[in-house]
Amino acid sequence: MKAARILEYHKPLVLEDIPVPEIQADEVLVKVRACGMCRSDVLLVDGFFQNYGDIPPPVIPGHEITGTLEKIGSVVPKAAGLEEGDHVVVAPGWGDGVCRHCQVGNTHICPNVRWPGFGTYGGFAEYIPVPARYVIKVAKHLQFEELAPLTDAGLTPYRGLKKIRDAGGLGPDRVIGVFGVGGLGAYAVQYAKLLGAGATVVAFARNPDKLAIAKKYGADHIINIKGKSADDVGKELKKATGQNKLDAIIDSVGAPEMMQLGFALLAISGHYADVGFVGDRIDIPLFPRVSGEQTFHGSFWGNNADLSEVMALAAEGKIQHTIETIGFDQINEYLNLLRDNRVVGRAVLKF
Repeated sequence: MKAARILEYHKPLVLEDIPVPEIQADEVLVKVRACGMCRSDVLLVDGFFQNYGDIPPPVIPGHEITGTLEKIGSVVPKAAGLEEGDHVVVAPGWGDGVCRHCQVGNTHICPNVRWPGFGTYGGFAEYIPVPARYVIKVAKHLQFEELAPLTDAGLTPYRGLKKIRDAGGLGPDRVIGVFGVGGLGAYAVQYAKLLGAGATVVAFARNPDKLAIAKKYGADHIINIKGKSADDVGKELKKATGQNKLDAIIDSVGAPEMMQLGFALLAISGHYADVGFVGDRIDIPLFPRVSGEQTFHGSFWGNNADLSEVMALAAEGKIQHTIETIGFDQINEYLNLLRDNRVVGRAVLKF
């Protein structure tokens, strides 16, 4: 099979032919039809995750995976309802099944979690072995190139918005800010409208093309923050919404400057959910967080239930996409474009 592998960090992926993997008795073999490209793939190639755990090469990146079932392991129960040829998405976060997080369904935060695309096998290859419990059947009328990004770009902000909603941070008298309108942010705008209980949605970004996408996908207001202070942005926010603070923020970037701006704009009792990590450190004043009783939500990817809900929304035609499909030989080119923040929407590798 064709595979794009990290043989050495900080170097381009090597495009080569390797054997199709064998599967274990409780696994399925997924024929990859499409795989989204994520900024995390760039971070992986650039060695970022080596700071948090050893991932020895060779590594096949790619974690936004959809395809068809090629083979089913011998002990996969019939009750799973899986058949060869089924269209599936691959759920991230393969837990050990025994920790307290796995027991309540949050396998993605298992302390012994495994991730497709962060080890021997990933979606930048024509086949991948997957534990059977981590594939979700999807409607066959959905396009593979639109399904792939939903397993991360479309899943991660969904869970973050649910956290804010469940904490009481949304409602008809609230204003929620979506920070960054890249691969995740374009979906975050849509979820803010779907889950916001009537909240006013304001998108913040530096790129006018991306802000135009936010407006197209339902943002009530858009604000270009390029070269502007927090006071300047607050004045524009007040002109647009009648208030200069945000009751909630979903941050799809996680860059230090963006987070400093976000916290400067966060209202009393406000909720801030971060799902991005372009940066790795934040430096913000503590007293306003404590005196204003603000809440910061870390939100990481999503679990099977979250992904099943996203797939249901997709099947009902409630999610829009900005997709650019690419071929196998364009992988390194598009990793460089992602590195330079020059991809609008999501680039999707399609076999």
